[in-house]
Amino acid sequence: MDPDLLLSRRDVEFLLHEWLEVSSLTSRERFVEHSRDTFDAVLDVSATLAAEHFAPHNALSDENEPQFDGETVTIIPEVAAALKAFADAGLISAAMDADVGGIQVPRVVQQACFAWFQAANVSSSGYPMLTMANANLLLSHASPEQVARFVPPMLEGRWFGTMCLSEPQAGSSLADVATRAVRQPDGTFRLFGNKMWISGGDHELGENIVHLVLARVEGAPAGVKGLSLFATPKYVVAADGTRGERNDVTLAGINHKMGFRGTVNTVLNFGEGTHLPGGSSGAVGELVGEEGRGLTVMFHMMNEARIGVGAGAVALGYTGYRRALAYARDRVQGRPLGAKDPAAAPIPIVEHADVRRMLLASKSYVEGGLALVLKAALLLDDQETHPDPAVREQAGALLDVLTPIVKSWPSQWCLAANDLAIQVHGGYGYTREYGVEQLYRDNRLNPIHEGTHGIQAQDLLGRKLVLDGGRGLQLLKDAIDDTIARAGDADATMREHAFRLAGGLESLVQAVAAAWSSGDPRVALANATYGLEAAGHVVVAWIWLEQMLAAHGKEGAFYDGKRAAGRYFLTHELPKVGPVLDLLASGDQLFNEVDPATL
Repeated sequence: MDPDLLLSRRDVEFLLHEWLEVSSLTSRERFVEHSRDTFDAVLDVSATLAAEHFAPHNALSDENEPQFDGETVTIIPEVAAALKAFADAGLISAAMDADVGGIQVPRVVQQACFAWFQAANVSSSGYPMLTMANANLLLSHASPEQVARFVPPMLEGRWFGTMCLSEPQAGSSLADVATRAVRQPDGTFRLFGNKMWISGGDHELGENIVHLVLARVEGAPAGVKGLSLFATPKYVVAADGTRGERNDVTLAGINHKMGFRGTVNTVLNFGEGTHLPGGSSGAVGELVGEEGRGLTVMFHMMNEARIGVGAGAVALGYTGYRRALAYARDRVQGRPLGAKDPAAAPIPIVEHADVRRMLLASKSYVEGGLALVLKAALLLDDQETHPDPAVREQAGALLDVLTPIVKSWPSQWCLAANDLAIQVHGGYGYTREYGVEQLYRDNRLNPIHEGTHGIQAQDLLGRKLVLDGGRGLQLLKDAIDDTIARAGDADATMREHAFRLAGGLESLVQAVAAAWSSGDPRVALANATYGLEAAGHVVVAWIWLEQMLAAHGKEGAFYDGKRAAGRYFLTHELPKVGPVLDLLASGDQLFNEVDPATL
């Protein structure tokens, strides 16, 4: 597949080099050995590998989802071959420290590189995404001895990693996690319980799978404060790092999904006695971090996964848009409105105004979404590597505010781009021949997993914007105000766009304050989802104004396209937040008051 049908390389270069100016990061000690050339080289490798090793089996893995015969999970061989190519290129550890074999590229570059794989085959890319996040958590929170045993095989692509949070009776309510951890004399624990919806939970793609499991040590208090985190591998790992006997972790079954089928999704039983390591039941687990701080530690992986979900949603929407654009340029049908001669040659459908509407909307969603994801990744680089401690702290605080938006906004609006891609293709889009229907099915998972849309709304409106006296909202406002000021100094058109954004921002600030005026969380959060969606549109309007500033004064079709998409978002999309924010500010309590019996 042509890599440009996955993502626009020109757009990626614009975002990285003309907007975010990532080459400036090479002045920092961590990245001093890099240059634009090395960043572009990693992008080249990623685009090529994604097109040659991941894209070709995307439809095949959808049509031939993982199978479980009661003993073994079978996955089409193309997946293992693609993952080996990914690992052999050193991409698992690309952003990690040199002392663990990484090449220390900035997170923002790594995120751009990985977007190619997500666009090519989101299911196959799910395995390394989880493994990288698992390894990053261990590098930050595990003991040196645990890191030495668990992390190198994952970075080499021989072992994989998962996160095990949800349970059949608990779902997203982690306070209700019931998996037990029983302390052993040797300092390990034995785990007993069930975990649900575990992506990558069992397969034969590697030699081992390191599960990071939330469980409650016997005697620990109820609720999330009683949770601890345990590294619980499929095969017990000896002190010297070698793989030992089978752990008491059993695959109970796999879930058959609407989309995202190539990533095996499992139900796991811990400690049911099917496998008895050392002759005694219970899955052997090792405490990671402090006892009772499991959820805090797990958020390291959860937040990385949430940004990864947003990035995956962008990638799926982006490739859908690129395919729809190519189709619209080639597909000939109909004639211009007002044309009188039925014998006149039909025109490409891209010439029709309504097709242009759909394509421009899609472009604004996917290019705005990709920019949003890369902005978040750059904030992570600033949090970790900026020489000024104050800037590091502020970057981390702003990233906390943006994370629920990065997860949820693309999951909603880049899914809408996939819907529009089907529409642009017409009847063909509803068939499997052109692949855009699979992209829609794959993307439909993203508003659900790693914290549903509603959970992200409660996180944003209930915590991120209002804690510490509303510092998070103020940081966001300050960042947007800075862009508004710079746009106001550009020209009359940019001042007009800046004025629109300023109005949306002020409405958001006032609506959040009004929603919380009662001080009652139940009242304030009744319409939290509306607040999340409106805040997301305001943030993406900010991101588009930023891109328009980067394109300002530059000539050519590419820059004209940026201006057109930005104009569309600021004049057609941003005004939609007005009524939504009015509703948020009104404090309407319909959802609290409606009788469930009437639904």
